[in-house]
Amino acid sequence: MTLLPRPSLTSQRRLTGAMQVLLVGIIAYGFLAGEQKAISNGIIAFLVTLVPAALERRYDLPLDPWLALWITMAVFLHTVGSAGFYQRIEWWDHMTHALSASLVAAVGYTTLRAVDLHSDGIRIPARFAFVFIVLIVLAFGVLWELFEFGLDIIATETGIDMPLAQHGLDDTVLDLMYNTAGAVLVGLFGQAHLTGVAELVRDRLLGSAAE
Repeated sequence: MTLLPRPSLTSQRRLTGAMQVLLVGIIAYGFLAGEQKAISNGIIAFLVTLVPAALERRYDLPLDPWLALWITMAVFLHTVGSAGFYQRIEWWDHMTHALSASLVAAVGYTTLRAVDLHSDGIRIPARFAFVFIVLIVLAFGVLWELFEFGLDIIATETGIDMPLAQHGLDDTVLDLMYNTAGAVLVGLFGQAHLTGVAELVRDRLLGSAAE
């Protein structure tokens, strides 16, 4: 199997910087056009893009360039969707759900693997890790849909335009299907690439316990 070329730190920073500039542009557009969703989603996404660098500075936890780009791309594509692509491109919502779900799966697996490495008394087989990844994403997806449903109720009662909304039962089911697809992809192909991150988290746990 041919693996994708791993981006260098310089190219990753350039791509991240370009997406951050575009996010600032989306926020500015939101203010000029009075688009509340573009403003709120743009600000949240921009802050999320700062997380990898903050983790590296604050906790000495350098992320693989692919993972940092993964995080930035997920929030960037969602923000672009909220600025109009969700309405214009039918499959855009499916893509962002699968990508966001893959991030949730990656965080779930990294945590599980770090616990496995941290304790000699715990052994987590790869098959169980796969099932765990899928279940974590399914649970998170259900909670997310309930969150969106709650926002819909608030929007109806107050007339406030919320940054997130549901669009019927069919949309909810499709969201959960693409969430599952993202989880399965991480379960099948992502574990090998996330082991190094889990080892870093394990090392930080050991370091904190020793202090």
